[in-house]
Amino acid sequence: MTLSVIGAGFGRTGTMSLKVALDALGVGPCYHMVEVFKNPAAPGWWIEAAENPAKADWGKIFAGYNATVDWPNATYYKELAETYPAAKVILTERDPDDWFESTQATIFMDRGVPPPDAAFPKMLKKVVFDLFDGRIHDREHAKAVFRAHNARVREVIPADRLLVYEVAQGWEPLCGFLGVPVPDFPMPKVNSREEFAAMIAAGGPGGPPSH
Repeated sequence: MTLSVIGAGFGRTGTMSLKVALDALGVGPCYHMVEVFKNPAAPGWWIEAAENPAKADWGKIFAGYNATVDWPNATYYKELAETYPAAKVILTERDPDDWFESTQATIFMDRGVPPPDAAFPKMLKKVVFDLFDGRIHDREHAKAVFRAHNARVREVIPADRLLVYEVAQGWEPLCGFLGVPVPDFPMPKVNSREEFAAMIAAGGPGGPPSH
């Protein structure tokens, strides 16, 4: 398989809903951070990619997938767009303040110091938290990184290859961009703050490393 859709949006911009939508549209299977949780080897692959993106084995990482959204891939959207030149790129966005508040209640929440040899937190630091210089709780800094990333995607990806998208816009712009029929059921809306908290309470993925 080869990637036909690349998500360039940061986590907490509706990426899980987009993953579910792409799978429902038959564009998947779609990779997302949740896929990293399922594969014990995946954090190591992403650490290797972070250390040398030019030599990353994207074919190994995305074997069996036709699309990818969310982190970790959003950090490397440019490299992926170059590797898969026929792929379409979707930049998911939301209000920067809403995005920041969502991150603090979910993916950027403090959950203690992980074991020093834990691969998943090490991967998160390299592919996500280092983007913010470790300042994931600094509102203005994090928002500035968020805005700069979104602006850079617009500069790097040709307009005819890019959909700037908010999940609240529903099926029409997404399906029009992908050239597929609009389904007769509502656009998915999943992975709310409450659902994320329930996952953590059930023993889901560990928190970010200390900085």
